[in-house]
Amino acid sequence: MSSMLLMERLHRAGLDDVVAVEPVSGGLAALAGIATRRDAPPVFVKAFAEAPDDGVFAAEAEGLAALRELGGLATPDVIHADRELLVLSVLRPRPEGAAFWERFAQALARLHLGTTHPRFGWQRDNWLGRRRQVNTWAEDGFAFFAQHRLLRWLGEPRVDAALGPADRAALERLCDRLPELLPDRPACLTHGDLWAQNVLATPDGRPALIDPAVSYMWAEVDLAHVWTTAPPPDAQRCFDVYAELTSLDAGWRDRMPIIQLRQHLAVVAQFDDDWGAAGLIRDTLAPFRVRT
Repeated sequence: MSSMLLMERLHRAGLDDVVAVEPVSGGLAALAGIATRRDAPPVFVKAFAEAPDDGVFAAEAEGLAALRELGGLATPDVIHADRELLVLSVLRPRPEGAAFWERFAQALARLHLGTTHPRFGWQRDNWLGRRRQVNTWAEDGFAFFAQHRLLRWLGEPRVDAALGPADRAALERLCDRLPELLPDRPACLTHGDLWAQNVLATPDGRPALIDPAVSYMWAEVDLAHVWTTAPPPDAQRCFDVYAELTSLDAGWRDRMPIIQLRQHLAVVAQFDDDWGAAGLIRDTLAPFRVRT
């Protein structure tokens, strides 16, 4: 069914030399596949059965361009983007080995160090899966993170079902204390959805990124996401190299659960099976509950 839908949309977009679409797994929110073409190299295609917004793929294409043009990262070429469909050049699975992850750490450090910005946010809202990521400009990173990255998930039906009143009150208390819990860092361009599956490779083996939800935010938002999505053992060298290049303090690992709350909340909001995210949220909120 997904192959037929993708084929129909590719033909409707003018790519009428597509002869087959092979579904691919890995993404959680959209349909995706590799399309074989009669007169050109294969392409990667992505669509929603029902898109959450007409601009979702334009925002994703813009994010890919920003990472490449502003941050110097490798991203797939955008071949076509409209309200129904995103078509990209095909990347390779990332190679095994610590050397690849060291190159990734160097690229990520260049992105974060080279794109500092005076404000937090982005020029438009974009999307985490099927949910809007609000990027309204703000001067205060703590307020921005609290309002647009944490508290915004309260009121989502699955979040309200998973977290009781005590959990929600604890999240509000945590947000009030962010300036004492996290260091005051500048904003920089962030990928915004940097779980390990969004790290691929170019045909010549360089690290390449897909599926961004970009904004100017704390660099540790990206670091926390890689750290907490079970990267392979070879990736451990990545964190040491990144810390060396960015002069990251020794306490960064202790902050990761707080920063990663944002992504755990997004997972709970969108999927019936949250892969343990609700439990991790409750564990992180435990010190902020009122004891009776």
